[in-house]
Amino acid sequence: MHKAFSLFSGGLDSLLAARAVMEQGVDVTALHFITPFFGYKNKGKEAQAAGDFKEKYGLSVRIIDVSPEYMEMVKKPVYGYGKNFNPCLDCKIFMMKKARALMIEEGADFIISGEVLGQRPMSQRRDAMSIVERDSGLKGFLLRPLCAKLMPPTIPEEKGIIDREKLYGLSGRSRRGQMELAERFGIKDYATPAGGCMLTDPILSKRIKEFLYKREEPVDARDVQLLTVGRFFKFPAGTLHVGRNEKDNEKLVSLAGEREVIIRARDVPGPVSVFRGSPTEGEIELAARITARYSDNDGLDFMAMEVSSGQETRTIEVRPAPVSLVEELKAG
Repeated sequence: MHKAFSLFSGGLDSLLAARAVMEQGVDVTALHFITPFFGYKNKGKEAQAAGDFKEKYGLSVRIIDVSPEYMEMVKKPVYGYGKNFNPCLDCKIFMMKKARALMIEEGADFIISGEVLGQRPMSQRRDAMSIVERDSGLKGFLLRPLCAKLMPPTIPEEKGIIDREKLYGLSGRSRRGQMELAERFGIKDYATPAGGCMLTDPILSKRIKEFLYKREEPVDARDVQLLTVGRFFKFPAGTLHVGRNEKDNEKLVSLAGEREVIIRARDVPGPVSVFRGSPTEGEIELAARITARYSDNDGLDFMAMEVSSGQETRTIEVRPAPVSLVEELKAG
């Protein structure tokens, strides 16, 4: 049996592309690459997520964390960024190179992608798709089943592994063709397109960009995750993240390490705040005042705030910051 790897984002297009090739008797393994910017909810739960994909879609999925290399690529993309901090073309090339390495290592015949000609302005123009194929080293071995009839024949088509007549000629931004295919394949519950990558988010991408460019030491996945949680305040010595709700509070506590300072109200409900950096005593006091403002202070003039760093926890008394100061310092 012939074998192929399919790039799988978790969305409908990549699912349909894999299923279209599976219908032709090819053994398809989907590659779901994850980074802190997308797909990271499956980190640590790879087996469970793969089982869910198999049960839901009948698709064998391999989940692979590519975070360290990906974050280096994001800082210096060859083809630049889209509207925000999204290096879409370089991202495609990166993923294709990873897939190509597995194709060679495991003796697969070709790679599948769910791209549709003209669907996305940066990475799915005809010239951009040619660049991806060329720069990834997959010339002739990259099959795009959903728009294959609008593209030159690939090697698996020329060899008779794939029947070109059973492929499709979708193009443009309309989703009608994909929905019709989903109905034919019996796929009803699938993710909506777009919105999956936080590098396209105008607020989060700005935080991430500033952090990656200013950070001199290596960045890890936890650093990036922390940037995405809660209200965001910038200080000379670092950043303050203030939880918006219980879910944020739990996330912030789970992400805080020995090097972060955790601040919360001692006696009343309120947010958890995490200061990343090396704050001065004055900055810790200001961070505690901001945290107190968002706590249930009931108009108290002073509040007791717990400040934890490493194994040490102490209590300081602060006056809640005025709303005007909080708004002035808030960065997102």
